[in-house]
Amino acid sequence: MSKGLTKLFDVQDMTVGNPMRNIVQFSIPLLIGNLAQQLYSTVDSIVVGKYVGDNALAAVGASGPVINLLIVLFVGISTGAGIMVSQYFGAKQQEQLSKTMGNCITLTFLSGFAMMIAGVLLTRPLMSVLNTPPEVYDMACDYMIIIFIGIIGSGFYNIISGVLRGLGDSISPLLFLLVACGLNIALDLLFVITFRLGVAGVAWATILSQLISAILCLVRLFRMKNVVHLTRETLKLDKSYALELARLGLPSGITQAIFSLSMIVVQSLTNSMGTNVIACNTVVMRVDGFAMMPNFTFGTAMTTFAGQNMGAGLTDRVHRGTRDGLKLAVGCAVVLTACILLFGENLMHMFTQTGAVVALGMQMMRTIAVGYIAMAVTQVLSGIMRGAGDTMTPMWISLITTVALRVPIAYIWAYFTRTPEYPTGSPEALFFSLLISWVMGALITTVAFRIGKWRTKAITGVKAA
Repeated sequence: MSKGLTKLFDVQDMTVGNPMRNIVQFSIPLLIGNLAQQLYSTVDSIVVGKYVGDNALAAVGASGPVINLLIVLFVGISTGAGIMVSQYFGAKQQEQLSKTMGNCITLTFLSGFAMMIAGVLLTRPLMSVLNTPPEVYDMACDYMIIIFIGIIGSGFYNIISGVLRGLGDSISPLLFLLVACGLNIALDLLFVITFRLGVAGVAWATILSQLISAILCLVRLFRMKNVVHLTRETLKLDKSYALELARLGLPSGITQAIFSLSMIVVQSLTNSMGTNVIACNTVVMRVDGFAMMPNFTFGTAMTTFAGQNMGAGLTDRVHRGTRDGLKLAVGCAVVLTACILLFGENLMHMFTQTGAVVALGMQMMRTIAVGYIAMAVTQVLSGIMRGAGDTMTPMWISLITTVALRVPIAYIWAYFTRTPEYPTGSPEALFFSLLISWVMGALITTVAFRIGKWRTKAITGVKAA
């Protein structure tokens, strides 16, 4: 391997050099990777929408909130591991770094097995509780059960790729994901068009592709002997490291659980509005997934940047990086908002040719478009706080905006907008409530960041410079 290519795969020390250059260099492959990962669910939706029908498209969309609810353990492990890895790497504490990674791998396997069992057993009862329309119920359940059968592969990819990013390596996860994404597209077309497996076919394609990406990530991690030593001893669960992973990761897991529960409550309202609204919501959320990717990307980049620099005691450098991160994130959000407003209808036609679904989808996208700018601020500042070790504050903000704001607003709005066409309420209730929660989240996060509790949360014991 050439010297230049070897350097490309090196871990990135973000405690030195120009902060904006660090953030951009780390974010570009991460953004490409996030976009590729979003293709998993998007390609599923496009294939079933084009070759199976709108009911199949609605079935894939209806399963999303329940799947997200049952993977909260992965979210917690991933967040806790990313924070610990970035801070120990920044502090150059290799023994603690190795033990953190070993415990992370073991916990991922155990939690993945638990989620597989729980997901398979709870799928049908949960979908019944959510008032899933009869015409999509069986397809949605089939899709979810297969996804849960392969959930361990998904968990290992997402968590181990997060660990690699905590070390500053955003290139390897990208390449592994691109391989898996290409495989997923090929298998989607094979299973749905050739084998005519319908919704089940895209589910099998997804879990097989994720398994490949997980294996590649694990191989990469075990070969990084110059950075971390993974042995049988480090893979044993250590109470102190497991508890620290839980302390740092549990708030993010709870945040995801809260978010997923609120989405399930809103999904129940969505389901009551009929198949067209469910299909429309599915399309909008797929487009939303791409539009939100830069925000999530900069949020993750800022978590790694803050983690490494707080681990090294460089608080002033974190503040400088925050300003640079906000400039990048808000700038990208403005451009994306303009693109959605100009080209949104073309995006909708990629999923369905049903005129009513496309028209309603564009109405919804215009409603929430400006919210992506607010989310840019939220993600950058929350990423800094999490990277510094303060995971509780973002959790409480999420609790306020999703439970105390979005859910009540959605149901109240729906109640007062009932019509003969929509006897359970207008679909605009789903998206105006989302916009309000995003804007309020940005305002509250900005206040919390300025208060500055996050500055005292580093776990490495290194004094701030």
